[in-house]
Amino acid sequence: MIRTILLALIFAISFTSCKDDEPVIIVDPAVNTGLSTQTLYHDSKTREYVIFVPESYDGASAVPLILNFHGFSGQASDYMKYADMRALAESETFILVYPQGSDMDGSSHWNPSLPGGDNKSDADDLGFTEALINEISSNYSIDAKRVYACGYSNGGMMAYGLANYKSNLIAAVGCVSGVMLDLNGTTSHPMPVIHLHGTSDGVIPYTGGQYYNAAESVIDHWIDFNNTTETPTENSETSGGITIEHSLYDQGDNGVSVELYKYVNGDHVWFTNTYQENSTSQLIWNFVSKYDIDGLR
Repeated sequence: MIRTILLALIFAISFTSCKDDEPVIIVDPAVNTGLSTQTLYHDSKTREYVIFVPESYDGASAVPLILNFHGFSGQASDYMKYADMRALAESETFILVYPQGSDMDGSSHWNPSLPGGDNKSDADDLGFTEALINEISSNYSIDAKRVYACGYSNGGMMAYGLANYKSNLIAAVGCVSGVMLDLNGTTSHPMPVIHLHGTSDGVIPYTGGQYYNAAESVIDHWIDFNNTTETPTENSETSGGITIEHSLYDQGDNGVSVELYKYVNGDHVWFTNTYQENSTSQLIWNFVSKYDIDGLR
């Protein structure tokens, strides 16, 4: 109530004290902050997403948007609890969305490729994500140059799918315990990439397999695409009994870089181990936030 009264007073003062030739900044007293579940009708289906709008958002200036995709069979509300970026969204002032995958034989999933054999169903998830970005941008003040995508497992594949096929919308991507399915997408600008993967991942093997590319072959793709340095800057440290090897490939086109965090003996998880006191969520935000769609900010 107090916040609403104060914002109303700000609106009244702004309106009455400015001259005719001065711009009027209006703070919308009806901005809805906090956590909510919303729906969007796309491709003849009702889709859901969980959105968090921080208290620090007032609608007066454009803010970044992060889409964080859950893994196969996941639920957005549950995934948010362990891949939680809400504190970061509050402190850094960005809008955070956890989209919900569609159902396939009782399991939610993402289709990160164009229609064809690589997809799990006929759900149009690339189109759904574009519609979702447009929907959120129509309701909130979003910086269109600072829309980021990240995800875990099948959700990490979805982030890479957006980097491949919706790069006109996405400034940078992050992938945790997932890989890119297609190594021949249509990316239209240098694409910053951060990838975190465990060497003992039994679901999506670090070294690849019959169905998946190796993590390092994905990294090699982006090194080549972005024209970064081929010899990385390397560091490592041990956290929670896991050695984390960090490789930075920088000096790419438009100042972009590629980063790989290799968790030696790490499993198929959203990692709880910290690196230089940064959580997985913090590592991803620290990386993607350096860039907009034109490259290094």
